[in-house]
Amino acid sequence: MIRVIKAYLFGAIHDGTFNQKHKTFRFTQSNVGWLRFIKNCLTKLGFNAWIYREGRNRKVYALETTASILKSKFNPLESSEEARISYVRGYFDAEGGIPRNSKQWFYVQISQKNKKELQVIKKILEEKGIKCGKIHIPSVKVDLDYFRFFVSRESHRDFAKMIGSWHPRKRKIFQLRMKI
Repeated sequence: MIRVIKAYLFGAIHDGTFNQKHKTFRFTQSNVGWLRFIKNCLTKLGFNAWIYREGRNRKVYALETTASILKSKFNPLESSEEARISYVRGYFDAEGGIPRNSKQWFYVQISQKNKKELQVIKKILEEKGIKCGKIHIPSVKVDLDYFRFFVSRESHRDFAKMIGSWHPRKRKIFQLRMKI
């Protein structure tokens, strides 16, 4: 289980930043539940983390940690199948999207500025038989260095079952929309 948690955190850290001055890793979210989950993962690995609200009037929360493990290099392509899946799950929880509104057409997307990282995620998914669309730039007018791909509609259920989500909101949406 420790290997799975580590792999998940290596995927999730793509949503984080590193503060050179304070030597801390920082995640920000409007969903404090996911930050509590990340904190629990770090605690299981023996690291401390703290959560606080950013500003008085903002609905944004931050988790900070000095967990040295997050400085380590991790190559999901050289990991076990279980670690690969966990890495993709963490990456999806950090950089993926599904519609919040149950009346909206359902999609699964993963987006990121680093195209090479997306290529690795797509490769892992396709190795698992999950069909994906092309990596593309969503808006040439907005940002030429921002990429995404969609999981094919025919693979939504497989994605939900194999990869799923540990993010409280996304997990709940998968349970409701995919009936898993």
